[in-house]
Amino acid sequence: MNTHITASYDAIVVGTGISGGWAAKELCENGLKTLVLERGRDVKHIQDYPTMHHDPWDFKFRGKMKAKTFERKPVQKRYGGAKNEASAHWFVDDVDNPYTEIKKFNWIRGYHVGGRSIMWGRQSYRLGDLDFTANKLDGHGVDWPIRYKDIAPWYDKVEQYIGVSGENHGLPQLPDGKLSEPMELNCVEKELQKSIKNNFDDRLMMPGRAAHITGNALHEGRSKCQYRSRCIRGCPFGGYFSSNSSTLPAAERTGNMTLRPNSIAFEIVYDDQLKKATGVRVIDAITKEKLFFKADIIFSCASTLGTTGLLLQSKSKRFPNGLGNDSGELGHNLMDHHFKVGATATFDGHQDSYYKGKRPASFYIPRFRNVDEKSKRKDFIRGYGYQGRASRGADWRSGIKELSYGLQLKEEGVKPGEWSIGITAFGECLPYHENKVTLNEELLDAWGLPTLNIDAEFKENEFNMRKDMKEQAVKMLKTAGFKNVKPKDEEPIIGFAIHEMGTARMGRDPKTSVLNKHNQLHSVPNVYVTDGACMTSSACQNPSLTYMALTARAANHAVQQFKKNKKETYG
Repeated sequence: MNTHITASYDAIVVGTGISGGWAAKELCENGLKTLVLERGRDVKHIQDYPTMHHDPWDFKFRGKMKAKTFERKPVQKRYGGAKNEASAHWFVDDVDNPYTEIKKFNWIRGYHVGGRSIMWGRQSYRLGDLDFTANKLDGHGVDWPIRYKDIAPWYDKVEQYIGVSGENHGLPQLPDGKLSEPMELNCVEKELQKSIKNNFDDRLMMPGRAAHITGNALHEGRSKCQYRSRCIRGCPFGGYFSSNSSTLPAAERTGNMTLRPNSIAFEIVYDDQLKKATGVRVIDAITKEKLFFKADIIFSCASTLGTTGLLLQSKSKRFPNGLGNDSGELGHNLMDHHFKVGATATFDGHQDSYYKGKRPASFYIPRFRNVDEKSKRKDFIRGYGYQGRASRGADWRSGIKELSYGLQLKEEGVKPGEWSIGITAFGECLPYHENKVTLNEELLDAWGLPTLNIDAEFKENEFNMRKDMKEQAVKMLKTAGFKNVKPKDEEPIIGFAIHEMGTARMGRDPKTSVLNKHNQLHSVPNVYVTDGACMTSSACQNPSLTYMALTARAANHAVQQFKKNKKETYG
């Protein structure tokens, strides 16, 4: 393709989401002139959150949208946030950005500055050595090239910077963090918490750890969570962490960042003579002009599948099967958490109680299976954790009673209804080599670029785990005295937890992995991958905190290498 060199930088970051924002911040704060590429439109904090203050009555149909609206979003509509007028604008156009589902796969995406950091669930948990040693101990996948001690200082840095609320309990399977005060459980949740404490010696329930500011710590340009629970719209207060409110403004304040939206990276260029990557080719999404930007360091943070597609497209004489793909593992070992299994129930008590505000975080029951010899299972390996909440709503059902009119109707319509509770498990997925993505050269996107074939599924271990996930959810609710306990187990579709990961895994051996312990491509060390693609196993915890910690760690390593090389070159 005909491209021309537009500019040169010390570093290029591809992507502006959870990982890209952190890469930009760390590189810029360490003095590197950094180009940050985003394939989608610009989104400026506060001014570009169009529905941030809307109430239900501000939407024509209370947020519901006509079926015709989804003609261009057949995949995105599988996710609830894409079906509500309050947040539908964050989700991609599937017609312009197609992919092929060899097996059903929900690829939920947001192409704009900030990426899915605007829409994420904000649950923030550390991985521990139970997770970093799992592959080695049970023989699935390859061994992580790092252990908890390697990443712990970076977890500290990230938690304190973004603001994570929650509680520490000294659990080996869920390492303690640098947390601010937790978001308090409501009275019905405390009933379940008390029951679990009194009746189960292998588990506990606590407030979820969430990337929401609480307490008295100061975060530049951001204020405390306001308990509005309108997070997916974009928070004007910066109460929860997003790239838009936090890391990208920090990078911009240094004067070292150049942000370029509407820039679709389609190739990381490798120089066979220099034996390193020299820059990134992009297509301007608006003009379709092809440009080339040079840099000494490249960070691919384009999301798991976005990064994998970019590396697969980056072919050269040295790398005919994709940049850094000597092992043949690029695109393989795709993982996601399996969920939507658990139970719901009602509670008869606390009819005189309610709560203030809309807490935007769940409660959490950490993993308690396969954490030691006592908890070891014969029917599945690895484990799962639970998230959930209890709530009380107005009994709107009274509004359809034909015999209720006038004052009686109004009084019944605003009375609080019964208490209900739901708990959902998130389970670990093993790294199966056959779960993969490949390039589709026949189906092209709106810019003429190859798309992805996605061929992945959950297997026997996950399905065996789900049986226990459901049974234990029912058992805990019944033991606590909840009523109308109903198990739930929806079809587990990979991709739907929106925690896809693993397709450019870290490892010790270049023959079986794509990245080394510093997130560098084994064979192209000036290219780093720090989004979900780098994960070697999935654990059962929400992964975004780990992506951020790995990114901060890798970016600081890149800075050290950059300054070392400059010193050796110029003295």
